[in-house]
Amino acid sequence: MKSLGSIRRSFSPWTDPAAKPYIVFENVTKKFGDFTAVNDLSLTIYEREFFALLGASGCGKSTLLRMLAGFDEPTSGRILLDGQDLRGIPPYRRPVNMMFQSYALFPHMSVEQNIAFGLKQEGMPKADIDKRVADMLKLVKLEQFAKRKPHQLSGGQRQRVALARSVAKRPKVLLLDEPLGALDKKLREETQFELMDLQQNLGLTFVVVTHDQEEAMTMADRIAILDKGQVMQVATPAEVYEAPVSRFVANFVGNVNMLEGTVAERSEKTATITGASGAKIRVENAGDATAGSTVAFAIRPEKIKVSSRKPDGAANVMEGEIYDLAYLGDMTVYHVRLVDGQVVKASALNSSRITEDPLSWNDKAWISFAPDAGVVLTR
Repeated sequence: MKSLGSIRRSFSPWTDPAAKPYIVFENVTKKFGDFTAVNDLSLTIYEREFFALLGASGCGKSTLLRMLAGFDEPTSGRILLDGQDLRGIPPYRRPVNMMFQSYALFPHMSVEQNIAFGLKQEGMPKADIDKRVADMLKLVKLEQFAKRKPHQLSGGQRQRVALARSVAKRPKVLLLDEPLGALDKKLREETQFELMDLQQNLGLTFVVVTHDQEEAMTMADRIAILDKGQVMQVATPAEVYEAPVSRFVANFVGNVNMLEGTVAERSEKTATITGASGAKIRVENAGDATAGSTVAFAIRPEKIKVSSRKPDGAANVMEGEIYDLAYLGDMTVYHVRLVDGQVVKASALNSSRITEDPLSWNDKAWISFAPDAGVVLTR
C-alpha cells in the first residue's frame, strides 16, 4: 500500500517484504508484581528509522525503551537487535545509548568534558577523543561553549550537550525518553527539526518516547500508538491521522468528530450511514463495515465546511446553529450544534483579512463535507 501524505525522504523499508527489521519486540510482556506494563507486544523497527512510541502516561512506552536499553528485562518474549537476542546482555555492552529527559549532565564538568566522559571510560586514545569531541561540538553547533559548565547554558544548549554526549560513542541505536519535555514551546519546535537533521546526518536509528502528538507527528517516520501495554496502530504520521484503525486512535491523535450510526447500505467501497436522528451520511472510506452494523464516522474539523447558506450539490449536508466559536488568528474554530443536539467541531483557515461568510453565536449554519472526507470505524 502506498503511504498517505508526503514522507521526508524516500525511506520506507516497512513497505518492502524483503526488508529485514533491525529491532524486533517479539511477544514481549513485562510485569511489575501484579501490574502488567507491557502485554504480549510485538513490534518491528528498521535501521535508520526515526521511530516514535506515543501514548499517555502508564501506557508502557518508557518500559519498552528501558527494556531495549537493558535497564529492565522482559518477563517473557524476546527483544532482538540486528538479529541478536539481547536477553542477559548488560546495558553497557549493548550498542545503544539513552538520552534521558533530565539530561543527567555532570555539573562540575565543562561541555567538552561531558561529551568526552563516555569515550574516556572506553579507553579511547586522547587524540581520538579530542577529534570526536570537536566533531560533536560542531555537529550540535556549540563550539564556542566548549569550556562552559552546564549551569552557564540555556535549556536548549544543555539538551544539545546531552545529545552530543549520547551520540559520541557512535551507538547503533539512540533512545530518547521525552527528550524535549524540559524546553519551552518555541524552542521545542525548533529542536524537533534539529533532531531530524541530526538523525539523517548521522544515519542512526532513533527511538523516541513521547506523549506529545505534534512532536511525534513532526519527527517520526512511523509512530506506534500504545495503550495499556499494547500496540493500537503502527503507521506513518499521515496514515495515523487520515486513516486511524479505531475510535481510540482517532480520538488520541488530533481533534476529531465521531458521528455514530448504522450502515444502511453497503456497496463494494461506499456506504450510507444513518444517524440516530435519521440523517444520512454518504461515505467512500467504508473499510470492513457491513450492512446493519453500528459504526462511527470519524471526520477531522478541517474537512468540514461551515456556511450561512445551504450549499448546493454537496454530498453530505447537515443543518445546525453556531453554538460557540473561537478566533485563533490563523484559523477560526466553530462548534455547530446539529438538529439532533450533537455538537460538531469545524475549523477554517483565515486566508484573508476579511471573512467571506461571517458567522456569529446562535446564527443558523450548515455544515458540509465530501464522501471521502472521513473514515468509517468498526472498533
